[in-house]
Amino acid sequence: MILPGSTIGIIGGGQLGRMFCMAARRMGYRTVVWTGGLEAPAAVVADESIDLPFDSRDALADFAGRIDVATVEFENIPRETLEAVASERPLHPSPEALAICQNREREKTFLRNNGIPCADFEVVASADELKSAISRIGTPSVLKTAAFGYDGKGQRKLEGGEDPAEVWEEFDGARAVLEAFVPFEREISVMIASNGEEGYSVYDPAENRHRHHILDVSIVPARISEDTANEAVQVARRVAEALGYRGIMGVEFFVLPDGELLVNEMAPRPHNSGHHTLDACATSQFEQQLRAVCGLPLGSAKLLSPVVMLNLLGDMWPEEEKQPDWTPLFEDGATTLHLYGKKRAVGRRKMGHANLLGDDLEDCLLRAEKLKAAWLER
Repeated sequence: MILPGSTIGIIGGGQLGRMFCMAARRMGYRTVVWTGGLEAPAAVVADESIDLPFDSRDALADFAGRIDVATVEFENIPRETLEAVASERPLHPSPEALAICQNREREKTFLRNNGIPCADFEVVASADELKSAISRIGTPSVLKTAAFGYDGKGQRKLEGGEDPAEVWEEFDGARAVLEAFVPFEREISVMIASNGEEGYSVYDPAENRHRHHILDVSIVPARISEDTANEAVQVARRVAEALGYRGIMGVEFFVLPDGELLVNEMAPRPHNSGHHTLDACATSQFEQQLRAVCGLPLGSAKLLSPVVMLNLLGDMWPEEEKQPDWTPLFEDGATTLHLYGKKRAVGRRKMGHANLLGDDLEDCLLRAEKLKAAWLER
């Protein structure tokens, strides 16, 4: 076990790292954030920060020399950097698990090879291969970049009749994955943690709704049958076991009209759809990540209250550097505000979230929608 008083290194300095640092500080740990040279809201709450690129040898040596154990706050970090850190200090999750989750081709292949249900797919690397894949997969289907895709980026839906050569030229990707389009009823996610020794701690599935491909609200508990919820938990555990996983991860699912589940993506870190755990669960996903990384007994994932998590995006801000009127949120009395300390509110940038708690889930959702409408219709 790595006990309080030790120093945790976080690769990445975004909002997930920020909330991790806050959990670590509360529990008596020190933190060092390696920002990669990017804007880093985590740096202001960490004990120390290293503001250098991830390919800097000096930064690597400095980082490894200050910490007892390392983790990540996002997965799109060069594999060479991850392996270099792991050669100096324990790193959880492992570079191998992170490499699978940071690349759609490896992720889908991993799921298929382990018998974990996912959408039918083909890997393509040329216009001819895309043409062949379309003929087998059919349309509608979705073409996705193999690497560095998130929040709907690097995707194009094919409706049928498109010229594969033109699509491939416009897509501008060296490798891609063509997936069968899934006519799902809803999307859910399961947060699961493992400390590598004493089994798993699994949170109730969250029901997720998106706006412009970015998470809008998470509804917990998800409005699904008990059988579907149990199956999602079991599949998430199969994923974690197959990865030999240590840490916390999110497993996203499509739920089909008949209740069948297909894994959509895996996130090897805390996840946007787990932010409700900060206020509505016995142990937050960030404390759970800390416990898992340090080899501590895992905390209870018990849901203490129905909750709706509302993402606060940049388009809810009246001006780039002017805050929304938070008065209705504070007047609600059962809603908590979490802002990420980012300097610019632009587009659909994730600026914060709000957790709306209550005894009635539908009432929580109605309150969330009213708050969102007030900010978007200002």
